[in-house]
Amino acid sequence: MFRKKFFILITLCFFVIGLSSWGFLVHRTINQLAIYSLPAPLQSYFYLDQAYLVSNAPRPDLRRKKDKLEAAKHFIDLEVYGPNAVNNMPKDWAVAVKKYSVDTLLKHGWAPYLIIKELDKLTNAFRSKNKDSILFYAADIGHYIGDIQVPLHTTINYDGQQTNQKGLHSLWESFIPTLRINQYQLFHPHKATYLKNPKEVLWEDIRKANSLIPALLAVEKEVSIQFKPENKYKTKLRNGKIIKTYSKAFAEAYANGLGSTINTQLIASANRIADFWYTAWVNAGKPNLATREISPNLSAELKSYQLNRLIQDHFLLSKQGKQGHPEN
Repeated sequence: MFRKKFFILITLCFFVIGLSSWGFLVHRTINQLAIYSLPAPLQSYFYLDQAYLVSNAPRPDLRRKKDKLEAAKHFIDLEVYGPNAVNNMPKDWAVAVKKYSVDTLLKHGWAPYLIIKELDKLTNAFRSKNKDSILFYAADIGHYIGDIQVPLHTTINYDGQQTNQKGLHSLWESFIPTLRINQYQLFHPHKATYLKNPKEVLWEDIRKANSLIPALLAVEKEVSIQFKPENKYKTKLRNGKIIKTYSKAFAEAYANGLGSTINTQLIASANRIADFWYTAWVNAGKPNLATREISPNLSAELKSYQLNRLIQDHFLLSKQGKQGHPEN
């Protein structure tokens, strides 16, 4: 009986770990990188509160502990919405509600629709020039945009649980970035772009992320052949609970098999966040935000970014323990 309970406990803990989104490290990183792609007026405005945007990037994940409706904002289980849903789902929320019902969307995910609602909120915040609201919605929308760049946020097989690959979610989007971020190319020459049709852009991103799933699953199976179970997994005690996770050796091997995929999606997340921030500002009429001073540190940081030296030069807040704690 004890062994049975022990096994169930490990399995449940493994399952819980797999339900997270981009790890806190990545969410914080992409919000910071997004600032560097903005045009000068908006860039200097956001840079002064970079610490806030970075520290509060994981805030929506923390809300999931208190709000039972929060989770469905972070994903979309495409298979539930019918064959070829990735190409056929309505772009408009009202049309989607009429076709699927609110209950279905709130159960099986409505991330792209939620992001458009957040875009409207951020636009209104810019119109009113309300600094607190601007920063709040900018941080939140950054989180949700980052989530839809994650392949496993677009499928009902979100943790590999349907293919006997449980725990894959956390491995892909949290464990590996933590191991490899020092090796990532964090610089990208992207300049924030105005989105004439943000709904379509979101679905383009979802289609791209979803298309990565077959390879993501296949590589895990290929790498697994090289490992015995006792070497593929490890168990450890965390907060009084026994946790089962993939081993570091397996994570490294899996990362090698994936190549630059995770790095590419991380950068795609940052670039798209910048596009949405910029689009909200433009839609608000490009309000003059120049009443805030320009930080003398920004130019040095931008130079470090362009040389892909943010970590070495100690500018990446998510790696320096300077991000503080998200506000609830």
